[in-house]
Amino acid sequence: MVKKIILIFSTIALLASCGGGPAQKKEEPIPPIGFRVNKYEHDSTNVKSGETFPGLMTRLGLSRADANTLYSRRDTMFNAQKMRAGARVDAYYTPGDSLRTLEYVVYNHSKLKKTVFKCTDSLYMWNYYRPTSIEKKYVDVTIHSSLWVDLLKAGLNEAATGQMVDLLANDIYAWTVNFFSLREGDRFQVLYNQKVSEGEFISLEGIECARYSSGPDGIYALRLNHEGLGKNYFDETGKNLRKAFLKAPLKYNRVSSKFTLHRKHPVTGKVRPHTGVDFAAPAGTPVRAIGDGRVISAGWTTTGGGNVIKIEHNRTYTTGYLHLKGFAKGIKAGARVSQGQIIGYVGNTGVSTGPHLDFRVWKNGTPIDPLAMKSPPADPLPAKYKPELDSLVTVYKDIFENGKLPLSE
Repeated sequence: MVKKIILIFSTIALLASCGGGPAQKKEEPIPPIGFRVNKYEHDSTNVKSGETFPGLMTRLGLSRADANTLYSRRDTMFNAQKMRAGARVDAYYTPGDSLRTLEYVVYNHSKLKKTVFKCTDSLYMWNYYRPTSIEKKYVDVTIHSSLWVDLLKAGLNEAATGQMVDLLANDIYAWTVNFFSLREGDRFQVLYNQKVSEGEFISLEGIECARYSSGPDGIYALRLNHEGLGKNYFDETGKNLRKAFLKAPLKYNRVSSKFTLHRKHPVTGKVRPHTGVDFAAPAGTPVRAIGDGRVISAGWTTTGGGNVIKIEHNRTYTTGYLHLKGFAKGIKAGARVSQGQIIGYVGNTGVSTGPHLDFRVWKNGTPIDPLAMKSPPADPLPAKYKPELDSLVTVYKDIFENGKLPLSE
């Protein structure tokens, strides 16, 4: 019994001598940016217009001599001549009794790239690139207000919403869906990829599949990543959603006046035909050619249209773009244009009450309603890719019907 007691006390003594008390907390490893930001006081500022690198650093608290030394050591690591006015700069200080010591300065080139400057001891710098990853996401919105507002309500931030609206309205459904006439109850289901960094949204990395529904039927849009297919999207049968003509000559804006044979003119007050569609848009908004063609004329007209461009697309169709502020470079009679090419900019020239585009279409010389014009599709999906398309349709339909990604995603 005595031997057991002696053994117990000996063990306790040994543990005490070896630091067997409470385990000491290990210091966290230095993060990838190169220093522990939570150890310092943090201030944020922006580069002023015309500000130099030494001027910025001395404003933050570095001596003129050390600022000049850092400037001389920048080499290819940091191009001080390309500092952007308004760029965010983060400064980190060691607090003191009377004065703070500037320890680090971080210049933010973008959301992903930063240059870090060590401002004490050995003056040096390094670039830090935030790690990124790609996430597959799914969103389902029913139109109640607008596509933009309803996407925000579905949880997308403004950057993601803007990029998604742009892709849907101008790259995917530009030829099949009239985004100027979306109705309450219309539905968009979208499977997409987004780039994130440390939980922050960076960019939309493309839409894999979308489905637009207006009533019981839906229009699928699938993209296959093969060389030669470009940015084309196809429906579930392999039909190309891209068509000979865009639905509209400018990005997602508002129709202020439709095609009619009896309209009271807002300036003259006379009732006469308005054989076009007016798109309300800010002055300077880019105007695109709705299809490939040849410019017939580009210049000032004396009939009230102001600056006008006319394009002959084939033997059947001609389009006109009126009240332009100006023309894009190279746009003149005889010039060839391609679908989606910027040809001019929204203006308020001629007989006009405000900035807008008056867009017109003639078929065999007769004006027709641009919003009712039907256009033939582009080339369908090559037959060799049809089995892959069928497999993808099965996968995507399951996702859209269940309203969520599979657990494996």
